[in-house]
Amino acid sequence: MPYVQIQITREGATPAQKAALIQGATELLVKVLNKNPATTFVVIDEVDTDNWGIAGETVTRLRQAAAEGGR
Repeated sequence: MPYVQIQITREGATPAQKAALIQGATELLVKVLNKNPATTFVVIDEVDTDNWGIAGETVTRLRQAAAEGGR
């Protein structure tokens, strides 16, 4: 029973995009590892940008800096 966890920032992924991620991850496991799609679990966790950091900064702050022209 494969279990795939996908973490993305909470920035408005649509239901259709999430469905495509679930379908794509399932298809990959079927194709590469011959896993049964009926027993393949895919979970998408959406993380607030205040709770996701890169290079010592929150994604919220990085997005703000980019919107301000990189200041």
